[in-house]
Amino acid sequence: MAYETIIGLEIHAELKTKTKIFCNCSTAFGSKPNENTCPVCLGLPGTLPVLNEEVVNLAVKAGKALNCKINQLNKLDRKNYFYPDLPKAYQISQFDLPICSGGSVEIETKDGIKTVRLNRIHIEEDAGKLVHLEYEPYSLIDYNRVGVPLVEIVTEPDMSSPEEAVAFLKNLKNILEYAEISDCRMEEGSLRCDANISLREVGKKELNCKVEIKNINSFKEVQKALEKEEKRQRELYEYGESYKIKQETRRWDSAKGRTIVMRTKEDADDYRYFPDPDLLPVVIEDFILENAEKTMPELPKARKQRFATTYDLTEKEIDILTGDKYLADYYEGLVEKGCESKIAANWILGDLFRLMKDHEGDFDDIPVKQDHIVEIADMVSKGTLSSTAAKEVFEEVFNTGKEPKVIVEEKGLTQINNEDEIEKAVIEAMEKHPQSVEDYKSGKLQAIGFLVGQVMKATKGKANPPMVKQMLEDKLK
Repeated sequence: MAYETIIGLEIHAELKTKTKIFCNCSTAFGSKPNENTCPVCLGLPGTLPVLNEEVVNLAVKAGKALNCKINQLNKLDRKNYFYPDLPKAYQISQFDLPICSGGSVEIETKDGIKTVRLNRIHIEEDAGKLVHLEYEPYSLIDYNRVGVPLVEIVTEPDMSSPEEAVAFLKNLKNILEYAEISDCRMEEGSLRCDANISLREVGKKELNCKVEIKNINSFKEVQKALEKEEKRQRELYEYGESYKIKQETRRWDSAKGRTIVMRTKEDADDYRYFPDPDLLPVVIEDFILENAEKTMPELPKARKQRFATTYDLTEKEIDILTGDKYLADYYEGLVEKGCESKIAANWILGDLFRLMKDHEGDFDDIPVKQDHIVEIADMVSKGTLSSTAAKEVFEEVFNTGKEPKVIVEEKGLTQINNEDEIEKAVIEAMEKHPQSVEDYKSGKLQAIGFLVGQVMKATKGKANPPMVKQMLEDKLK
């Protein structure tokens, strides 16, 4: 029997605010454990929450960016559960009246463009971080993250493969970054994903029992976790053991490469939602909606279209450059500083990509200043630096931050354009390799490439390659 996969996602994105959702504590990442806490976010008796206005503004902007309906009257609710990551024993969230409803995100699939519908976006406070110590009978708790404002973005079960789920996540991350709603740093936990997955017989309309997978912190791990859970459920159906698939929460163990049961999945009734008595309903005035539209930055789709009409780039180059806001900003900064559009793309997609990958860096923290690339490109265009030497200089700038001119002087990399020097090296190469000379004269034209390489080797890469090739051609004729 054929089965199809059904996937829905719940994404938590930390909002780009300086303070928490209900108090003035900092949201800065990397502080000492429990440093950014106060009586309000610790839920001490007698304290009252006050809603951060910027949280509402950013949630409205998220709704606008993701084609949602903004509910101008919404409220905050208490979601009750007893777990040490929230000291109040409840979380302030939204239940039946979320701030945004509906919405959609387009993704590219092997069958073309697909629209993934959103169910809702709601605001809530984050929970603390538990540190489970191996071989110890206790866990540690860091409450710094308690009260950090989140939007939870819930999709409809519209994705039918792990690849589609990853494509959706990448597009969503891109939109949130472009709209300046969240920094989306998955390694810091500011973008997290829970995935709901089930299988059903092809042609059947009813959904079967779903499993939620938690603890997924990268695109690669999302794909791996969904593939493993998909395989597990498929095997249970094929062996007639579908009764073993229960509505439960499982966590992804990347080290073991499998999903592990955490707890039986709760229904909404188990959380005993009720309106938070300490917080008034949220009324969103028309001017807030208008301001969200006026202040909306250029979104990925619009930027991609503008790149196509503005710069001399291929479709693939545009896809890569606009696929990350920080990378697109860096590229446009290069062009604005005078670097030709194609040359700027070549530096970024070639040497910069290679070095960033080797150093596992993020594009929001590129160590090479744009002025440095412009300077290197200028030296190449003027003939001061060969393309080979330019790569060496670029790598040195990446690793040390030194000025390109300083590196060129220290390493003596200035390109040789003097005809007498180049002619001397050309004659020596021809004398040392007479067989290559004969090969070229007998019709093996590729032999000249070997001779060019020998000249470049003798001059330590400093000879002007076009001049070398032209001089060799003249003498060989």
